[in-house]
Amino acid sequence: MTVLIDSWSWIEYWKGSRYAEKAAEYIEGTDTAVLSTVNLAEIYFSVLRDYDEKKAREKADTVRKRSFLIPVDEQIAVDAARLKHSLKLPLADSIILATARTRNAKIVSGDKDFKGLPDTLFIAD
Repeated sequence: MTVLIDSWSWIEYWKGSRYAEKAAEYIEGTDTAVLSTVNLAEIYFSVLRDYDEKKAREKADTVRKRSFLIPVDEQIAVDAARLKHSLKLPLADSIILATARTRNAKIVSGDKDFKGLPDTLFIAD
């Protein structure tokens, strides 16, 4: 299976939250993992906000080693716009969903914006 490990999952994993164990199944697992460049930006920002530049670079390196990084191209951008329009998702989540769909990946997340979508392996309560 191919999974897109969402920013939410990485952050919960690193925080050691009550969802960390569920996130670890995919982060430490053997599934093929992809990541949108938007996820990378979200992760970098979150770590930078809470720590510093050095820690943000370290975490970004960790994520890149585990995942194939998928840039936002023209097709992903157009698909994301359509998803935003039809599903009323935030733009970043629309781009992440469009990215996952280009690789037939399931999004591993507990972000409420993805709850109920057939493309999501929802790991929160």
